[in-house]
Amino acid sequence: MSRISARRDSVAPGPGQESVWDYPRPPQVEPVTARLAVVLGGETIAATTRGYRVIETSHPPNYYFPIDDVAPGVLTRAAGASYCEFKGQAHYYTVRGGGRIEAYTAWGYDHPSAGYEVLGRHVAFYAAHMDACFVGGERVTPQPGDFYGGWITSTVTGPFKGGPGTQGW
Repeated sequence: MSRISARRDSVAPGPGQESVWDYPRPPQVEPVTARLAVVLGGETIAATTRGYRVIETSHPPNYYFPIDDVAPGVLTRAAGASYCEFKGQAHYYTVRGGGRIEAYTAWGYDHPSAGYEVLGRHVAFYAAHMDACFVGGERVTPQPGDFYGGWITSTVTGPFKGGPGTQGW
């Protein structure tokens, strides 16, 4: 039985699409060569063709940028941390761009767990708090909810974890 058939409300992927219900658990890290970009305060604060995406069952992908591909002065380490059972302890950043300041709107891992080491010296952004985020020129839709930071594009189908009523998924 495929994961798609395990959820009655899953949207079957069309040509060129992926269902988040076919994504693995534990999560998988994949290189991304499409141009990734983040805009805040009208400025492109991060852009790369050397990113990674993390895919996990029920979640749209999270995209990670090399720290070197984030504009200088954009990130300030914030207090606090959270823990992912797979990737390890995450820390947060306050993000600045074009005169805007958004607290706790990016995250990274100083010492990612085994299997996720490539995410060290990388940062992911919450699309909901940025002006815009892009994958290969397509503007993303932020994952619902306040905790998860997935980026929804036309290439992924759901439903997606994060919105009301999805906590127990």
